[in-house]
Amino acid sequence: MGGTRVEKDSLGPRDVPAAAYYGIQTLRALENFPVSGLREPRPFIRAYVQLKWACAKANQELGALDERLARALLQAAEEAADGRFDGEFVVDVFQAGAGTSFHMNVNEVLTNRALEILGRPKGDYAELSPNDHVNRGQSTNDTFPSAAQVGVLLSLRELRQALGTLSASFHAKATEFAHLPKAGRTHLKDAMPVTLGAEFHAYATAIERSVEALSAVENALAEIPLGGSAVGSGVNTVPGFRGRSVQYLADATGLPLRPARDPFESMQSRWPLAVASSWLRNLAGELVRIANDLRLLSSGPATGFDEVRLPEIQPGSSIMPAKVNPSAAECLDMIAFHVIAADTATSLAVQAGQLEINVMMPLAAWEVLFSSELLTRYLPVFARNCVDGITANPANLERFLLGSTALATVLTPKLGYLKVAELLHEAERTGTPVKELLVRRGVLTALEAEALLGSAALVKLAEPVP
Repeated sequence: MGGTRVEKDSLGPRDVPAAAYYGIQTLRALENFPVSGLREPRPFIRAYVQLKWACAKANQELGALDERLARALLQAAEEAADGRFDGEFVVDVFQAGAGTSFHMNVNEVLTNRALEILGRPKGDYAELSPNDHVNRGQSTNDTFPSAAQVGVLLSLRELRQALGTLSASFHAKATEFAHLPKAGRTHLKDAMPVTLGAEFHAYATAIERSVEALSAVENALAEIPLGGSAVGSGVNTVPGFRGRSVQYLADATGLPLRPARDPFESMQSRWPLAVASSWLRNLAGELVRIANDLRLLSSGPATGFDEVRLPEIQPGSSIMPAKVNPSAAECLDMIAFHVIAADTATSLAVQAGQLEINVMMPLAAWEVLFSSELLTRYLPVFARNCVDGITANPANLERFLLGSTALATVLTPKLGYLKVAELLHEAERTGTPVKELLVRRGVLTALEAEALLGSAALVKLAEPVP
């Protein structure tokens, strides 16, 4: 399988590895852009070859592509969509503007597999060409953003499931901890009681709210520029190609895709990717907040809150024996930080378009897809390795609750704000519990103090007002 074959493009001939399904333009991209070693993610590859399948089918039915060639190309695209040639998509994610390098990588792989199906040698483009046939009626300018948006939709579909797993884990803990009152904290200072279950239920709600917002993102991504060709006018397409190719792509992916309402705007603007990136950034912000809460609630054990215990998944120190860190939450933070930073890169890329095209779209597509992939991979792991194994520490929950001076807030309707503040300052100065001080000063009887600040009253305080 060694050796080379000679291929020729508009710049001249080159030797291409004989076994490779990619061709000369991909080879040039490998030489020109040996940047990161990063390759396009699977959802994007799948989306692009499914797009090529849809275009071939549309051209076949509209008489713009020979039946025999079309059948071979359709088979090649179906095989590629199943992942058979993933190793042939070798262009670095940092590449020529607009994504022409990767687009030609796709065209060449499908062409050479189709030639193989037709019994022709790879690189024999006289009968079937990456540009003239596989790319019939298409341009990088409309196919790359369309494939990117479809790839992001496919990726977000998996992320939606991962978020559902995490939300379910928080809900389970909310139920388990529903009857454990604890000190609330605002500004990291003592505040009115809540239940540990209410805190965890709020985490689940935050995740669910993010999922609810995802529908608007998916709607924006579903409007694709396919069929606009080079600038939006549909040059070199046959009548009916635009609508038919989009419909076939929708059928292939199971996504509710539709042609762009303004094909020229959809070539200029990468707004849908910005919308997706913004949603990922906001989700990441919520995840950072939740992860940091868990780190704080589990801090200690001797010198922190130690109100909950996170699962011990690995030793936490190379020097301090028995130290265990909140490693899963720390990892989630780092992933979320990357997602937030990726949104900055995406925003810069999206605003960097000029006139009829945005040549920076490979960066925007990569950042959104990679961010989605990171979260999709890790959130179920975080749910399983961290959230599902969290346990409460009732002794510390009770200790902090009963020692919180904020409980005296319930006295303000009876005694007034200033009087209660005076009593609290005295309690802090003397170290006397508020409940005991109230009785000692004759402000309340023992029964009245118990009714307002006893354990039964505290549980009720932590429940939401109807």
